[in-house]
Amino acid sequence: MADNPRTVPFLARAPVTGETFSRELEQLRESLLRMAGLVESQIDEALLALRSFDRVAANRVRMQDQSINELFRQLRERVFQVISAQRLVGRDLRTLMGVQYIAIELERIGDYAVRIGRRTSTLASLPHGPLRPEFGLMGELASQQVRDILDALIEEDPARAREVAAKDDEIDRLYHRLFDSLVEDFGQGADAEDALRVVTLINIAHNLERIGDRVVNVAEDIIFLDSGQVVELG
Repeated sequence: MADNPRTVPFLARAPVTGETFSRELEQLRESLLRMAGLVESQIDEALLALRSFDRVAANRVRMQDQSINELFRQLRERVFQVISAQRLVGRDLRTLMGVQYIAIELERIGDYAVRIGRRTSTLASLPHGPLRPEFGLMGELASQQVRDILDALIEEDPARAREVAAKDDEIDRLYHRLFDSLVEDFGQGADAEDALRVVTLINIAHNLERIGDRVVNVAEDIIFLDSGQVVELG
């Protein structure tokens, strides 16, 4: 999903202090949306690999991360350059800082997808049965949360961002239920391969839960962009 179909104007209400700043802001917007599209695709690929214990697909997730990291590096560097080149205050400065914050969260969400891919590669080499249903539910919720928060980001809709953040409670509930059941399996005694499988599954569950936490952070950043207020939604 390298070509992001999300084309709704983003940050369109940001005040423009000059034609140069306007162009810079548009380029940053495009980079951020391109990065968001790659992260969204990366999560879907990681979940697909997990469901089928597909090592080849898991490796693709890891390779895709290079493009996300490079986009993040370029975007962060450009934000610093714009800030240093222009005397920005108020909404303009807040806009650039908000872009930076959101890019950081997207890059970290991508990292969690990579970690899921790595653990999937480990699982593929071990004896395994069907995944517990909580994995599928957590994966679907995390993927939907990412899609929804990107829509809220593009639309600059703080109310919708709050709604998306509130859904993180369900991912947390599933994670704790899954964690408890896996720990119980671990405590029943197992050989080395079984122990590794349980630990790997716990790690995957944790990374899915962390994706939800990062979505909450993006929601907080959207509110910051809109109002300049720092809120905690988690």
